[in-house]
Amino acid sequence: MERKEFLKIGSIAAAGLSVLPKTKLLASTTPGVDSAGTAPTSFVEAGGIKFAYRRFGRKSGLPLVFTNFLTGTMDNWDPAVLDKIAKEREVIIFDNTGVASSTGTTPDTVEQMAKDAYTFINALGLKKIDLLGFSIGGMVAQSLTYQQPQLIRRLILIGTGPSGGEGMEDYSPQVWAILKKKYPQADELLLDAFFTPTKNSRVAGGEYLKRIRARVGKEPALTDKVAPAQLAAIFGWGKRHENNFDYLKSIKQPTLIVHGDADIFCPVINSVLLKEYLENAQLIVYPDANHGPQNQYPEDFAKKVNNFLNQA
Repeated sequence: MERKEFLKIGSIAAAGLSVLPKTKLLASTTPGVDSAGTAPTSFVEAGGIKFAYRRFGRKSGLPLVFTNFLTGTMDNWDPAVLDKIAKEREVIIFDNTGVASSTGTTPDTVEQMAKDAYTFINALGLKKIDLLGFSIGGMVAQSLTYQQPQLIRRLILIGTGPSGGEGMEDYSPQVWAILKKKYPQADELLLDAFFTPTKNSRVAGGEYLKRIRARVGKEPALTDKVAPAQLAAIFGWGKRHENNFDYLKSIKQPTLIVHGDADIFCPVINSVLLKEYLENAQLIVYPDANHGPQNQYPEDFAKKVNNFLNQA
């Protein structure tokens, strides 16, 4: 089985998905002003976990909290997206339990990851937030909104699907081949994971890699416990069960769903299912885009996010 064969080599961290080169190339920041490239890593302890986070941007309205993709760390969020959003509101990115700079053991269920995310958010003293989740982070965002509806004002879901969605119980052979492939530079795996093979998409992918490589002071590599736990959580979430979409009826928050039309990790039909079952949702499908459409169209995506969050 592809999953078992892959886990024999250790973890996705070993394959390179979240291990980025420690380069100082292309760093460009304004002295004295925090941005994605300069915001310091802070820590808060709660529930026996020391959570790592970065918080920056205009302190106006509610903060936007981000929940990340499979083996993603704070270093993987696109600075072009974060900085444009941060011009209008505060941005909070963090490592959930056991990931990179945060302590503890990574849970193997989405539901527990959502509980841990709530523990982190509550530790910051936040009573109301906007929430953005990408990939497995989108699953966590759905679960957190379902568990703590009073906390979330508006919800943004990228490259994710509902519990029991289409083609979500396992990855395709194409995806497993990408995850097992050895790349000249480890972070080049993200080109195949987030972008399509077309020229335009690959050019955008190269620019994305330049942006995430620019930060000085990278996070530590993941332990070999993270990827297996997160994979178990993803495929547990994807397992079909009776009335698996019923929980979506309880999510009343205005929701922006974003997907790539050629997503190989989470088939685009799942964004349509979310749109169908969520009460108050709008859907954007980007053309010629794989699992990371926000990284391919950062300016347009960030503008749409700000417009969505600025609505009354």
